[in-house]
Amino acid sequence: MDSLEQFSLEFGVRATPKLLFTMISTPEGLSRWFANNVIVEDDIFLFIWEDSEQKARLVQSKDNEFVKYEWLDDFHKGYFFEMHIHAGEMASEVVLGIADYAEKAEKDLYQRLWATQVKQLQRLFNT
Repeated sequence: MDSLEQFSLEFGVRATPKLLFTMISTPEGLSRWFANNVIVEDDIFLFIWEDSEQKARLVQSKDNEFVKYEWLDDFHKGYFFEMHIHAGEMASEVVLGIADYAEKAEKDLYQRLWATQVKQLQRLFNT
């Protein structure tokens, strides 16, 4: 197994920081774009997709600015993924920054997965 490498991505989203924060920090918001279902107990988030599920702990957050989750499964244990919100160049847009980890050979795949998920999020605000 290769070691995991961190990567970062940025996406423009036509939403207020407050609304975008709700979409990245609550089970209701995350289940609309990130996973098929999200269940939270205390600070543990269970992300459920069609053929898999993973647990992550919310380790840090600041309202309307960022969330940081730590993966709890054996493969990703000790690794984090973060989502940051900051001002975009256009007044009607904010930027969602994502930091995650992937094996070098799978980094492109993980980046495409994030892009696909964020497109779902962007569509929620463009209707």
